[in-house]
Amino acid sequence: MKIVVLDGYTLNPGDLSWGDLEILGELTVYERTTFNVGEQNKVIERIADAEVVFTNKTPITRETLNQLTNLKYIGVLATGYNVVDIQAAKEKGIVVTNIPTYGTDAVAQMTFALLLEMCHHVWEHSEEVKKGEWTNNPDWCFWKYPLIELSGKNIGIIGFGKIGQAVGRVAQAFGMNVLAFDAYKNEELESDTLKYVELDELLNQSDVISLHCPLFESTKGIINRNTIDKMKEGVMLINTSRGPLIVEDDLAEALNNGKVGGAALDVVSTEPIESDNPLLEAKNCIITPHISWAPVESRKRLLDIAVNNFEKYLQGNLVNVVNK
Repeated sequence: MKIVVLDGYTLNPGDLSWGDLEILGELTVYERTTFNVGEQNKVIERIADAEVVFTNKTPITRETLNQLTNLKYIGVLATGYNVVDIQAAKEKGIVVTNIPTYGTDAVAQMTFALLLEMCHHVWEHSEEVKKGEWTNNPDWCFWKYPLIELSGKNIGIIGFGKIGQAVGRVAQAFGMNVLAFDAYKNEELESDTLKYVELDELLNQSDVISLHCPLFESTKGIINRNTIDKMKEGVMLINTSRGPLIVEDDLAEALNNGKVGGAALDVVSTEPIESDNPLLEAKNCIITPHISWAPVESRKRLLDIAVNNFEKYLQGNLVNVVNK
């Protein structure tokens, strides 16, 4: 059985092992596979005779699938699976699986790394010390930015699934009150410091807003000029979910005029980020290169789940199938 990994580098740049996949078939791992719209040739060339393909961000389109005769299984090395035409795969009897819950703790941790950086400007203050600012300061301490205490503040979490709930637990440990918005409510989670609210109340009452919802047509651009207008003056916004949840021109404008006091984003609408993205020049905006998922422990968990998905498929016991 021929197994091909189309873009293995981001998952495993060398600190993990493909060994568990190698024992299941003839494995070929490509670090990257270039893909441009309308140009499936490189993808087709690499997987033409493969029965099993793993992909992270390399698209597998209907046009590509129409030219493959051996393919039986596609493992998406991520939670989101929009890189695969799952309807076309279903029509052809090709099983498609994803990795639904591998990075919950890592993303929650990154969410607070971003929030705490906005609250304390740790790096900037460290750099000022190294430049001699503290040595030459007439006072025993100094700060260059407003410092923010989280205890008692409201954090609005848009999307209260596994990751949103993990963020909520950390927020409560910091003494914050959680306002949760989700289509599906688990009222057993509610307490004195956590309640479900409608979106408008969350926007109006939150000091911090963190995005953890999937990207659907209903959530695309959920942060836009109209929803920003409903937010508190100086609100802090975090996005570790999907870039297109935010209308970036509207957020940049709100950052520059002070309506949004700060934003910390691990994702943007087009990745890698384009040089003309308005957020690159916006005030008080932290941007990291989509690394919430990337601690080695999280990537190891992802790879283990991917192998388990495939082993279950071989045993006839399908799990994490997205195109049933």
